[in-house]
Amino acid sequence: MNPSYPKIARVDAEDKVRGRPIYAADRNLDGMLHAMPVTATIAKGKVTGIDARAALALPGVRHVLTHLDMAGVKPAGFLLGGGYGFQSIQPMIGPDIAYRGQPIALVIADTLEDAIAGASAVRARYAQEAFRTTLSGAPDTDIVDQQGSPLPQEMFGDRKVGDADAAFAAAPVQVDARYTSPPQHQNPMELIATIAEWKGDALIIHEGTQNSGALKFGLAKQLGIDPSKVTIVSPQVGGAFGQKNSMQMQTALAAVAARKSGRPVKLVVPRTQIFHDASFRPASRHRIRLGATADGNIMAAIHEVDQQTSRHDLFPGSHAEVTARFYAIPNFRGRERLVRSDVQTPGYMRAPYEHPGSFAYESAVDELAQQLQIDPVRLRLINDAAADPLTGKPFSSRHVRETLEEGARRFDWKRRSAAPGSMTTPSGDKLGLGVAIGMYKGATAAARANLEVTASGSAIIAVSGHEMGQGIQSAVANYVSDRLDLPVEKIAVRVGEPAAVTQHLTAGSWGTATALRAAGAAIDALAEQLAIADVRAFRRALRAQRRDQIRVDVQSKAPGQPDQIFERLDGGQVAALGPVYPDFVTMSSIAHFVEVHVEPSTRRVRVARIVSVADCGTVASPTTAESQVRGGVIWGIGAALREVSETDPRFGGFLNADFADYVVPVNADIGSIEVAFINKPDPLINAAGVKGLGEVAMTGVAAAIANAVYHATGNRYRDLPIRLDQMFA
Repeated sequence: MNPSYPKIARVDAEDKVRGRPIYAADRNLDGMLHAMPVTATIAKGKVTGIDARAALALPGVRHVLTHLDMAGVKPAGFLLGGGYGFQSIQPMIGPDIAYRGQPIALVIADTLEDAIAGASAVRARYAQEAFRTTLSGAPDTDIVDQQGSPLPQEMFGDRKVGDADAAFAAAPVQVDARYTSPPQHQNPMELIATIAEWKGDALIIHEGTQNSGALKFGLAKQLGIDPSKVTIVSPQVGGAFGQKNSMQMQTALAAVAARKSGRPVKLVVPRTQIFHDASFRPASRHRIRLGATADGNIMAAIHEVDQQTSRHDLFPGSHAEVTARFYAIPNFRGRERLVRSDVQTPGYMRAPYEHPGSFAYESAVDELAQQLQIDPVRLRLINDAAADPLTGKPFSSRHVRETLEEGARRFDWKRRSAAPGSMTTPSGDKLGLGVAIGMYKGATAAARANLEVTASGSAIIAVSGHEMGQGIQSAVANYVSDRLDLPVEKIAVRVGEPAAVTQHLTAGSWGTATALRAAGAAIDALAEQLAIADVRAFRRALRAQRRDQIRVDVQSKAPGQPDQIFERLDGGQVAALGPVYPDFVTMSSIAHFVEVHVEPSTRRVRVARIVSVADCGTVASPTTAESQVRGGVIWGIGAALREVSETDPRFGGFLNADFADYVVPVNADIGSIEVAFINKPDPLINAAGVKGLGEVAMTGVAAAIANAVYHATGNRYRDLPIRLDQMFA
């Protein structure tokens, strides 16, 4: 295994720039019809009647389906409750309305235009009920303590080490501050889309998904058919960021529509509807208390969180499980509560807990550094952890110190003047420098792979995993190239194809670490079958055995997982583990150094420069790894300064449900982004030494920006995003 892989181009780069990948919404099948959902215009209640006569009278409209046409269809079940869907309810199987924008009917028509026109002509009557869509004003009956709840306590219960409350009360220096993070939506480029086609009693689904196994078994459960009758085609996901990690509401609707019409049906969910019918990052409120000695040793930390969930599901928070591992603090208490509201069930948006959690925690650490008059980098180094603070287990690897030291060197942190508001640019803007760290669990999952090599020197490897733009194909190709001593162009990588190998959910930054473990197992099995010590000699061995080719099939699992985990894998269930393993704890980490310029009169904030140094173990694909970090940093800029899904307290739903009003960074908002890696193999997590990267890249960015804005202006902003109304206030 080579700890320094070559910087190859993405293996799919040429295809992507030439437009060759075919996404679900790109496909057009013979005789295909189009479907468009009709959505509820109330926030809560019941449908008492639907008038589809005007829609059915329009040219091209074939059918209008309602809950009366969904007899026998069952919910897929909530992913975190042993099911397959992003929430427990399936729209249109009954008259109940749980949230504004929930589908209540489906128009099937000859063309997309006909379907849109038909959907606009459907009229519904409702019985409305009182609702609440925000964290504010929740009665005690809507607040659920995760400790003692039905959620798995080992994963989502309170975190406690020592006596944090007593240690905080006794600390000579204290920080007690509150921070908020708003609801946000992922907005992947390819819309959520499904094409459903029946061939006899067999169902074929074309859909971009992070979890083709969940689609296969979830649809089988919903429709009451054998899973072997369901085929999922998903070679390209088209961006996901957690939104496509399980069954969405439209998949079953498209399948029922195709069965009803006897023809293939394409259902592309409009972006406005995605804001209301897919998962999103929930709003959260954080209270951070830190107690320290005068010389900077943090003796106590308390992290309390209230997080939004839906009324029908408990989407758990796990903020404190991560922040507890930032520093060696002997007394820590983390408490998580959920606040029920009348929205669709929130879900895993990139760095789901780690982004808001690190914003609050690392902002508080910066406030503590200011009180102590200690350099913010030095304070973090003073409190670096040698072992896992929660379990006492050793880290499989930890290089937080190196990320901070290398980042400070590259950024020239020593030029920072300590006093807020003391630095300016040549143009007269206020200049601020900020720092923060981020961490993310080192998870891996059970997987399968098959590898076929030929005597002429080519290889095809199929492995559990989905390509969502993160570069998993490039990482696998680079790894196999190194192990087999083959040119990358001689290696074909197949991912996201259940027909080739069992697929597992790709999420949580475990995709590459999982795929490379399975690929490594396949290469080891190849050497064993050929009875060779050096697997790079496989061509000579095949020729000596008069064989043109050989194929091996393997399965792999995370350290400490039982063999029964493969039953979950084969059944489309989540089969992941981490960051806590039997003998160690694995975390990825990153340090961000940020320079902002604040224009004194307009208060416009420009992020002029960011230096990010990551520890993700071995960097298996340098090109795509750098891209992952740059993308995560840009996400952090958006979260810090732009992005918020504005909730409508009057009528429910989200007000800015399109790209015109949901503000994200554009090219002009992005300054210099410098990326570096520690690039030291993790010796325990897998043979490749690879930890996750895609999620940790975003963590800490918002805090570093907020800390830089404080350094520039002397004003502390604790509510995201930091917009002009706050700046002027």
